Amino acid sequence: MPNRYALRETHPGMWTVYDVFTGQPRCEDRIMVAMDIQNAVQVAELLNLQDARRRAKLDVTGPGR
Repeated sequence: MPNRYALRETHPGMWTVYDVFTGQPRCEDRIMVAMDIQNAVQVAELLNLQDARRRAKLDVTGPGR
């Protein structure tokens, strides 16, 4: 399963967490820009974990699968 959130360096030492599907630097109305690398990595990991859990709940195997 691909990660939904990734990092992009926008200025030297400043990172953005963005949605790889939309290209937008936001999640649930929070703009994720101008972060240091440690915070950006933590946020991206957390968002990807939450997204994986959400998708796992939606992945219901129906009849014939």
